[in-house]
Amino acid sequence: MTDASSAPASQPTAPGATPAQRLTELGLTLPPVPEPRGRYRPFRLAGTVIVTAGVLSSDADGVRAGRLGDDLGLAEGAAAARVAALALLAVLERAAGGLDRVTQLLLVQGFVRSAAGFTQQPQVIDAASELLGAVLGDAGLHARVAIGAAELPLGAAVELQGWATTG
Repeated sequence: MTDASSAPASQPTAPGATPAQRLTELGLTLPPVPEPRGRYRPFRLAGTVIVTAGVLSSDADGVRAGRLGDDLGLAEGAAAARVAALALLAVLERAAGGLDRVTQLLLVQGFVRSAAGFTQQPQVIDAASELLGAVLGDAGLHARVAIGAAELPLGAAVELQGWATTG
């Protein structure tokens, strides 16, 4: 997988470019769909609605761990959010049968492992939102929640969960 931590947030693409073409233009590849670490599935499909499980800021190098406002700064948190966004895209690709079949990303919930007093969760999750929009185009525009959390699984810096539609 190409390192998403330094990927540009957006880049001009040819009109009508597919999500796969946009990923290529951004120099990114999707990671494998994260394996469940418990008794759940990576996603559920109900009619045309996809609901994903949470995905962590984890890549081939392992979990991007840390606490924003303590041992991680805003740039490191944004990099972790982009890594989690690629994992979310991998789940959506599997659920929909291809990213080009994702008709709308409805909601992204972003959880940021935060130290007391850290209030820049929206700026951290912006990095994920920008990457999702850059890959999915208009279908990637979404509602969003950015929440500070004392702890996340495996000490991850960021966890994302999403709702989307497929057609």
